[in-house]
Amino acid sequence: MNLWEAFRAALRALRANKLRSGLTTLGVVIGVAAVILGMALGRTLESYYYELVGPLVRQVIVTKTTGQLAGAAQVQDLTENDARALRDPVKVPHVVSVTTLVSGGAILDSGTEQRRVTAIGAPDDYLTVANRRLAAGRFLPPTESGPVVREIVLGPTPVEELFGNNPSAALGQHVRVAGATFTVVGTITANGLQDDIVIVPKRTARAYLFGKDNAVDQIIVETGDLTTVGPLSDEVTAVLDHQHGITNPSRRDFEVLNYQYEIQQDIRFLTGLRAAIAAIGAISLLVGAIGIANIMLVSVAERIREIGIRKAVGATRGAILRQFLTESIMLTATGGLVGVVLGVALTEVAGMLIPHALPDLPAPATSPVWSLIALGVTVLVGIVAGGYPAYHAARLRPLDALRHQ
Repeated sequence: MNLWEAFRAALRALRANKLRSGLTTLGVVIGVAAVILGMALGRTLESYYYELVGPLVRQVIVTKTTGQLAGAAQVQDLTENDARALRDPVKVPHVVSVTTLVSGGAILDSGTEQRRVTAIGAPDDYLTVANRRLAAGRFLPPTESGPVVREIVLGPTPVEELFGNNPSAALGQHVRVAGATFTVVGTITANGLQDDIVIVPKRTARAYLFGKDNAVDQIIVETGDLTTVGPLSDEVTAVLDHQHGITNPSRRDFEVLNYQYEIQQDIRFLTGLRAAIAAIGAISLLVGAIGIANIMLVSVAERIREIGIRKAVGATRGAILRQFLTESIMLTATGGLVGVVLGVALTEVAGMLIPHALPDLPAPATSPVWSLIALGVTVLVGIVAGGYPAYHAARLRPLDALRHQ
């Protein structure tokens, strides 16, 4: 019996037991669909997370130490001079950009409502540095020179509480921060990290809110690659030690931080989540494989006399083995194909529903690679699950099979 004849014989056998064949493949269908949908959702969460953290993975944050230093040493402010020193490519070879911010608590007054917010005095490239996006309007203009501009961009929490969560309604409104009147020119989207904020030009913040002619509250130093964050932290620390005359590390009046550890922990969690989703699909496939093995054993038991007759007229062990192995592979391959189609369809449905429920989350998309892998695994499952029943059928002696009742 060649492969084509084995295929036709297997097809006839499966058609003779349509309901049983359909129920047997159900576990494979569910497993494959779960793997495809789960991996698509996992990839979506990962891409959304990377979009959310963006350049944060390549940044080193410098802040002023709070509290008293050892030996009652004086805590010095961070300054624009420190930032200029960190821009030196000789002393800090891994630096790509250096950004300074001034910030502090303030009362935001819309005329009818008041709330306490964090006011940030930022440069015009703040959105890029902080990986934030506009929800409506525009961002602040460059104001390093020229007149002081009293314009403001609101974070999502002030917009929600003062303007009914309508970003466009806030545009053009006048609000007061620390007694100074500002015109709202833009609003930004939420990122879940720092949403209760208002942003004004840095020179404006110094003129109307905080003073701090040369002092800064935060220095953000960015490198070009995740692998250079560690060396960049060491370079920044060395430069600021020199700037502040620090010889004893316990007396440092600044802190150099990066999000690398936290981000790596989050990435491990997302990787584990994808693995858990894949494991759920694999368990379903295993259950399906056990069902197929069981059905194939039943099929062999029901057709022992048929096997005996075929062997009596000259069928070889290889022919019997191919027939039952082909049946098993056809069951799992059919289940795999249906599972792939179902998984892709469910992913498309999720892609239509998720953006409406969670606008910031990108729509999931299927991966052709994972679909092919899932289909290949189902064929392998068919070989493994049908292997023993097919071997058992091939080993039957013709005389014993013909005597079977």
